[in-house]
Amino acid sequence: MKVYLCGEKGCCPAVEVSGDRVRIGEEGNLCTLSREEWNALRSRVLAGEL
Repeated sequence: MKVYLCGEKGCCPAVEVSGDRVRIGEEGNLCTLSREEWNALRSRVLAGEL
């Protein structure tokens, strides 16, 4: 699954979930996280810590 953060394909960063990996960013500026790391990041963002 790939979700574009601005709602339009290709004009801004995306979150791509593939198997046990989550990729965040755009061409030339990507971060790959494990599902565990992604869930920790997501929890902290939702809690207002980040």
